[in-house]
Amino acid sequence: MSARAARRTAFAALMIGALLLTWVLVRPTGPSPAAGDEPAGRGGGSEVEQELSEQTGERLEAIEEANEQGIRWQVRTRVAAAVAAPAPGWAGERVADPVTDDWEPAIAADPAAPFVYLMTTHFADKPCPGNCPVPHISLHVSSDGGQTWAAQRPLCACKGSWQYDPVVEVVPNTGAVDAAYLNGFNVVFVSSTDHGATWSAPVKTYGNVSWNDKPALATSDDGRDVYLSWNGPTGGDPWIAQSHDFGQTWTQLKLVDSNRYFFAYDADVLHDGTVVFAQSDIDYSGPGGAPVGVVNHHVFISRDAGVTWEDHVVDTVNVGEPCVSDGCGPDFYIGHDAISADDAGRLVVLYDGATTDLGPQRIFARRSTDGGRTWSARVALSVSGENATSPAVESRGTGDVRAWYMQTGNGDEPGTWNVFYRTSTDGGATWSAPVVISDVTAGAAYKHPDGFDEVYGDYGEIAITSAGKTIATWGEGLSYTGPGGVWFNRQT
Repeated sequence: MSARAARRTAFAALMIGALLLTWVLVRPTGPSPAAGDEPAGRGGGSEVEQELSEQTGERLEAIEEANEQGIRWQVRTRVAAAVAAPAPGWAGERVADPVTDDWEPAIAADPAAPFVYLMTTHFADKPCPGNCPVPHISLHVSSDGGQTWAAQRPLCACKGSWQYDPVVEVVPNTGAVDAAYLNGFNVVFVSSTDHGATWSAPVKTYGNVSWNDKPALATSDDGRDVYLSWNGPTGGDPWIAQSHDFGQTWTQLKLVDSNRYFFAYDADVLHDGTVVFAQSDIDYSGPGGAPVGVVNHHVFISRDAGVTWEDHVVDTVNVGEPCVSDGCGPDFYIGHDAISADDAGRLVVLYDGATTDLGPQRIFARRSTDGGRTWSARVALSVSGENATSPAVESRGTGDVRAWYMQTGNGDEPGTWNVFYRTSTDGGATWSAPVVISDVTAGAAYKHPDGFDEVYGDYGEIAITSAGKTIATWGEGLSYTGPGGVWFNRQT
């Protein structure tokens, strides 16, 4: 998610400093917040929005400084291609844009046609004059399963200060493309019926909810039922926004009223209409708003088209190793989830977590064969003693599961990261040996023979093309602040 650590830490600090008080959110435009729903300074001109603006400015300054110092953060494509050593069956890692700073990508593939849609948070020139966003969401479309890509373009050159947090899904039965993103601290929805050539005007999903952040998106097989979860008032509580008319109109429902901060990362709609969202909650009551205690990993489930919701805590883990990268908050590596259902309705959830307080995290998997009512024991995917974060997962068929995660330790250089890919043919009970798919080892300042310097952005994603091939995307950078880029790799 965009500037996750800074926004959460700043917001948590404000909450702690004024516990049991109510603030009034002041926004220049948009609906008035309902009583009791006011966040601690989340509106225009607020302390938290100022923090995010400062982080955006710092990222742009880091790009300028790197250029002035001659740091080769931009990707020398020929060199990068020459040093790639793809794993068997993989095409080799590629960068989405070799000259521009990108982070936090989203990807989706059409299950019935060779179209793939990649969106990035793009730190580039404004896509339009005047009050036009930096960064903005950049759209990349491939019509051949990710082999070649049309020229990238803005998803929406809409007015506003910034856009972050893209999410994208393909409607299985129709091939329509649904997407959402943050326009300021407001989640908007857009859709395309012509493979991304044109898009509907942005639709507000938040109603009278005064602020919202970090969306996760899922759609029914026919596209009529669209579900978004994002956090919002009062203190990062989880909300569901839902539409039952293809995204034209939306209602909102708060799932939990809590002092813990929730994050939604992934979602799915099963063929029978069951809706699942994977989320985590974190306690920011530590010194200076630092995370403390445990992280709870949830699966929220609705079996009646969003009318009622169940809350299943699938695991509780310790707060893990803090991030010390330039510009990074201590919570950057913690609290990530991914979930997917295969065609038989069997669920797999992946999440990160530590087994000791502030220790290195591992990636764990659990599975459910009864629609999320019960869950198996955890299975560790990453190795013990190394830090791991940000899993992604996608399923199809009967028990065909594909996943990746980021982990340190792939050679002699300590602290470098790599992306590891694993599969399961039995619904997540057992897994293949890990394969490194972040295989470019030079060509940019953050690339090394043993990996890359830092996870760049809070998440990436994975998809399965109509040909049954995996395509995965993530961010790599010099530090949390950057510069860096979005990379992807695909099976051949």
